Amino acid sequence: TTHHEEKSDGDDRTSVSRPGLERRRSSVLFASRILANRSIAEGTSNVLLASGGDGLITSRRDLLSASRLRSGGSLVDLDMHVHPSISRQSLSPIIDRNSSTDTTTTTAVSDEDAKLDVELMEDEVLDTDSKLYSWGRGVQSLHDDSDDRILKLGQDDKKSNAKLMQVSSRLGSKSILHSSCATYQSACATSRGTLYVVGKNVHGCVDPNSPEGEVITRPMILDCIDNIRVAQVSCGYDHTAVLSANGSVLTWGSNLHGQLGHHFNCHQKVESTDYQGPTNCRPKGMALGMGRRASSIACGTNYTLVLTQHMSLFACGIPTIAGHRDADKWGMPQEIPSLVGLPLVGIAAGDEHASVVTAHGTAFVWGENRNGCCARDFPEILTLPMPVKATTVSSHSGINTESTGSDDIAIKHVACGLAHTIFVARCGDLLVCGSNYAGQLGIDASKLKSTSNVLSIHHPKGGKFVSAEAGNGNSLVLDSDGDVWVTDTNGLKCIVEGKGVLAISAGGDGNCIAVASDQIGSKSLQRQFSMEMPEDTRSIVDTVNSLLEEMESDGSIEQHAGQEIAKKSEELLQHPSVLNLILNPVELETMIERILCAGDLATRQTIANAIERGLKLGLQSLRGSRMIYPEAVRCLLSYIKFFSIRRDENIVFDVRGEAIFLFCDTILGIPFEAYRALHDFATNLYSRKLFVKMLVRPLLLALNACTKVTTDENEVHHFEPSRQAVPVIVAVLSWFYAMAEEAKLAEPADFYSDGVSKMDVESLFEDLYNMKKASPHERSKHFFLCAHPFLLSPGCKRNLLQMESQVEMFKCMMRDVNYDASMSQIKVQPFYELDIEREHLVEQTLEKIKQADPKDIRKRLRVSFKGEEGLDAGGVTKEFFQLLSEELFDVHSGLWTDKYGDDLNWFNTDNTWDDKGYELIGVLFGLALYNSVLLDVHFPLAVYRKILGLPLGLEDIMDEQLQRGLKQLLDYPGDDVEDIFCLTFEMTWMSMGEERKLELKPDGANIPVTNNNREEYVLRYVRWVLVDSVQTQWDSFQTGLMRVMEDSSLDLFLPEELELLVVGTPELDFAALEANTKYDGGYNKDSDVVKNFWTFIKDAPPETQVRLLKFAAASTKAPIGGLGKMDFVIQRAGPDSQNLPTSHTCFNTLLLPDYGSDFEKLKNLLGRAILECEGFGLE
Repeated sequence: TTHHEEKSDGDDRTSVSRPGLERRRSSVLFASRILANRSIAEGTSNVLLASGGDGLITSRRDLLSASRLRSGGSLVDLDMHVHPSISRQSLSPIIDRNSSTDTTTTTAVSDEDAKLDVELMEDEVLDTDSKLYSWGRGVQSLHDDSDDRILKLGQDDKKSNAKLMQVSSRLGSKSILHSSCATYQSACATSRGTLYVVGKNVHGCVDPNSPEGEVITRPMILDCIDNIRVAQVSCGYDHTAVLSANGSVLTWGSNLHGQLGHHFNCHQKVESTDYQGPTNCRPKGMALGMGRRASSIACGTNYTLVLTQHMSLFACGIPTIAGHRDADKWGMPQEIPSLVGLPLVGIAAGDEHASVVTAHGTAFVWGENRNGCCARDFPEILTLPMPVKATTVSSHSGINTESTGSDDIAIKHVACGLAHTIFVARCGDLLVCGSNYAGQLGIDASKLKSTSNVLSIHHPKGGKFVSAEAGNGNSLVLDSDGDVWVTDTNGLKCIVEGKGVLAISAGGDGNCIAVASDQIGSKSLQRQFSMEMPEDTRSIVDTVNSLLEEMESDGSIEQHAGQEIAKKSEELLQHPSVLNLILNPVELETMIERILCAGDLATRQTIANAIERGLKLGLQSLRGSRMIYPEAVRCLLSYIKFFSIRRDENIVFDVRGEAIFLFCDTILGIPFEAYRALHDFATNLYSRKLFVKMLVRPLLLALNACTKVTTDENEVHHFEPSRQAVPVIVAVLSWFYAMAEEAKLAEPADFYSDGVSKMDVESLFEDLYNMKKASPHERSKHFFLCAHPFLLSPGCKRNLLQMESQVEMFKCMMRDVNYDASMSQIKVQPFYELDIEREHLVEQTLEKIKQADPKDIRKRLRVSFKGEEGLDAGGVTKEFFQLLSEELFDVHSGLWTDKYGDDLNWFNTDNTWDDKGYELIGVLFGLALYNSVLLDVHFPLAVYRKILGLPLGLEDIMDEQLQRGLKQLLDYPGDDVEDIFCLTFEMTWMSMGEERKLELKPDGANIPVTNNNREEYVLRYVRWVLVDSVQTQWDSFQTGLMRVMEDSSLDLFLPEELELLVVGTPELDFAALEANTKYDGGYNKDSDVVKNFWTFIKDAPPETQVRLLKFAAASTKAPIGGLGKMDFVIQRAGPDSQNLPTSHTCFNTLLLPDYGSDFEKLKNLLGRAILECEGFGLE
């Protein structure tokens, strides 16, 4: 090797030549001494430049001396890509990252060094699978010279423009992956991750190691990050950011406003608004937080946006974009609270306004609203991201506008400029707003200077736009054919046609970049390095389903597949934004059901643990967020289904109730807008079946687990640790109950909680008693379970009402306690006794009730029939009311109208002479409720609604023909109601052979029913039929009822439940009765006579079955819950004989002699007993 040294203008040069060296060779620029030594030793590079800070190797001569050169090797000088006008002394210093010091050395390079390319260590080969087009200001653009490239926008200038724009020098030979340009600088990343930068080095935005203000006219490799694979680059006003292959973000340049997102250590107490950061900051990782990886970046003038792989948006910089923060968090990236949970897929940064796009096509804008660039007239500054409303969209044709459908507002891409915004709709149109002084909206500037309304711009050739970029006063648009359109003062012009452009960028004052592919048919730019990319939701779901199928088909992989399912489930749950991408509730329900049933117990437990962790992490990420937008809150509905895992009692899940408490607390803390969104999602997307299965039952399972009480051998009650979550679970269930009631998505029975209904009745009654005793203020401060009666089954409510009646009976008894001094004893009368003759049942009963003291009526009722020896322990009372019902509620008694037939009891409007009769009936009705006895009464549901004080409507009209006619009036679509129906506000009916008329409002006979007043007509008509016409009769009935049931808890019941409480259920399921029957006296279910008894009952006609029930239980109907809830006993009544069966109706006990296997004997004797026997006696 021959060395020779030359001195020129004070520059040290070392040149090494080798005979026969090819003119075309690769060159490497090293900032790392170790990499340089390794490259020379391996012979992979002939040219290098390095510097060090520790004195070991500080010049090329030292580096060459320290390296072993291959035999015959030589060196050639490298090309630093500098313009001849720039001094070699101003070249970027090379930093040795392996040095322990921060010393930098600026290495001089000869003029000869400007003849060869500088490449990466990987010896990157020339790539020609893309074409680069660049135009605008030469100093800040990528076209390898300082000349300004200004396009001509005439019709015949396309070919000359294409030739002018195409970069044919160094970058023209590279495959470009991503590019960006701004006011002072431009940058691009190649398909192999190399970053090239160019422009004016303001505050270090191009190269922080170069002098301030230095102009780099030709794109150069930023060697201080040469070991970083760059996937994306974004240029701000005076700072730059890159996204690396591993998902980290590096930023450099000015940090005056904290836009770099670097960790900030401030030892002085300063206000965050007063502090200014440094400039010329070197590349450093943005502090996104542990585990977060970025998927996209965007730089504005003084801020930076970062979209993570799990769709969360972080921002740093000026407060109008990034929000205000404490001094100790100055400059740190933070999540935008109001965007938490949104499935964000696109971001854009303008001068001082920003925008994001969700996966569902909603665009949000915030920041300075100059010239209406935020799609609204006011305010001047939007500190909260606001959605672009469909109502603001209009179609632009010239300057005229017309309304456009909401389907066109779905956004897929957005670009922000200095004071304008361009949205690309999924339909292929542009939606624009803001300043248009230079025609940057694609509209003739002479016709429109600015707009705060979103205007729709169609493709001039009928095509579809796919993306857009914006500069200060210009915009660049790409269509689906790969043609590029630019804006000028006259509107949109096509400047690149037929080149298959795949990517564009714009920024600053007219700087633009376009990248096309040489490969025919290519739809994307190709990356030639691996990158840690996030799994989208579709992929996660598909992966889980695939693992489930593998597990079901091959049991040997169950453990591994189960662990993977657990991992994917946890990942899905801990990121609400990702979970919000799943739109189909059916698909979600199917997947969750398969997950919860996957594998053996150990596998399911592993999955359950992962689900619990994922739920907690996901819900914690929502804490503190505003969640005011519909797309953000949808995940809350998806979370609910995962609590179905509690149905497996072998699985340990959320023992302390932390996950369910966190969920309910989160959903209860959302604002009203979010609640309305949840309401719409739940009522519109979920069918009746899915609503109950996915939203109600999981919460009921959680409630049942939290209310579970265990009792040990010492009869000590132990409550679950998760009991603290009961109030919030009930509050959320109240929301869904209201939704279901409004939209008719579920039946009341779907909300009955087994856990609550199985609670000790004394505990529930104590809760009820405390609630009724509390003032309204105290009720608002304390939780009462009985304040939410929709959770209680009818049977549970019946038990509460019975206990309440028993307590009241005891109080009335104690008020009547007397002390007899003569006998030295206390006299107590615990009963209200009725001694009645069967032949005069109604007359004597009504007379005794008239004469009764009100306090006596509220004692326990005891009935006896004169001449009969039966002792009333409940059975005599039941028959008493049964017989009384048959006479009192006979429609031919004159108290009830017969216009609705014999099977319906409604007040007779013509009966104005017997008010006391209705009052006494009300008392008897109340006594039946008070003493828990069924009545054979056929009231319509409207009566029970009136008892509970609930409003009445058209649905409560008993006359089906009238109801149908009024509904037709309301639903009539035409505007000629007056001519078609010919109605006035006067009604006519026949009563006792006479025609009667009534005006529904003053002068109603002269007021026609029209389209405008038909609802009022129906309202007044219904009110008259159900309220006004029977007001006198109803008042009397209600007075009698309240004599007995005053202050009772009837309001626990729904109208349908109250009807069941009064009359029982007509469906008689004797199979359920058989399953619930107990046997005594030596019988069991396998006894011959017992088998014959059930055979007889099941084969008997319905009339015989009803008579049997009346014979054995003194009732013709089943209690609440059906016959399966009724205690029934079959007791042996001696050996075989000719005796008829008897019963204890008080205790629902049938006394059946042992007829053995003789079925005919049982049939005859039992049949005679139930058909012929009547009355009570004593044995």
